[in-house]
Amino acid sequence: MPKKETESPMSDEREQRYLSMISQFPDSPLGYFSLGRYLIEQARFEEAVERLRRCTELDPTYAAALVSLGDALAGAGKSTDARQVFAKAREAALAQNHPSLAEEIDERVEELG
Repeated sequence: MPKKETESPMSDEREQRYLSMISQFPDSPLGYFSLGRYLIEQARFEEAVERLRRCTELDPTYAAALVSLGDALAGAGKSTDARQVFAKAREAALAQNHPSLAEEIDERVEELG
């Protein structure tokens, strides 16, 4: 339990930093991506989905954000939606010449069952 207490203030600080990024640069996908990844770490999947959807609206070819959105959807129990997003992420990864990321995405899809 003490570990969690020490992580909490830092976690709140991280979240505030990402929210500040979004506030300062609302048209940049980076703040939304960073906050979405943080929310996944915190198992706050529904919130992560919302932030990562915004990120991918701003940059539909952001492969890492698409993968994270798929992860958030999977964590939220939305396997069908996760598969669809992973398919888009795989296309983006291959289009950007990142075959290793495409393989990683394939593994995620397999894990969905």
